Amino acid sequence: MRKALTGGVLGAALCLTACTVGDPLEEPAPVDVTTVTETAKPTSESPELSEPSEAAQPKTPEKREPSGADVNAELTSAVEQVVAAHGGTAAVSMGESAAGDASGFASWSTMKVPVAIAALKEHPEMTVEATNAIEVSDNGAADMLWNATTPEAVEAVLAEGGTPVTVERNITRPGFSAFGQTQWSVADQARFASNLGCVAGSGPVLEMMGNVAQNYGLGTIPGARFKGGWGPSISGAYEVRQLGLVPDAAGRTIPVAIAASAADGTYESAQVMLTQLVTELGPALNAAPEAACT
Repeated sequence: MRKALTGGVLGAALCLTACTVGDPLEEPAPVDVTTVTETAKPTSESPELSEPSEAAQPKTPEKREPSGADVNAELTSAVEQVVAAHGGTAAVSMGESAAGDASGFASWSTMKVPVAIAALKEHPEMTVEATNAIEVSDNGAADMLWNATTPEAVEAVLAEGGTPVTVERNITRPGFSAFGQTQWSVADQARFASNLGCVAGSGPVLEMMGNVAQNYGLGTIPGARFKGGWGPSISGAYEVRQLGLVPDAAGRTIPVAIAASAADGTYESAQVMLTQLVTELGPALNAAPEAACT
């Protein structure tokens, strides 16, 4: 069992997770996607965020009977429209249906969900660190959680959620967390979200996911419980992704995972892509299967 970081060691961990030279940082401050055009590269400072406006909320159509064929077609259409508008790549998954391509994307801070669950199971006193890691994606707090648990414990949480993923143990890219470089597909993320309510110790983290300070993508859906993650690929193009549970028009709970990387490589454009993707997902959302655990 690894011990939580304190004092000077914590300072070093903070830099390890959020400090790099030359490249933009993991977890930069979100921008207002309703006004962004070309902006300066984001920073890793804690963001000042506002609640999404009513105008930003995706419109959901009337309830339809669930159909796997309908969901696949709707997801494919949504991804195609977003990629046609912005270039780059996009992917989405609901339940067992998926469309698009986000292969090779790192999990980034979406991996903080199983890390927080694993750490809290062993150290329930670390509620403040978990809250900061999930709600405002604080990298220093997440690093403390990571060092208070083990990769094996995080993998056990993932497996219990139906996704037996191998967690990256080594820092493969200086300036970025090891666990954040874990490969975790959107299909596996949607499956994990579907089973999340049945994972032992997930209750507090699910509650925190309902208070995430992001106003784009899944954050535009009232009542969503989700976690986002973002960072530059090896080429420098930003990968932005979210996983979570969102309500449909009938109040059912639907598991969703989305990801995008824009043709221009910017974090801002990828945010816009996620918001458009969510807007296009209305028909699929109302036809998708409900989460296995709510």
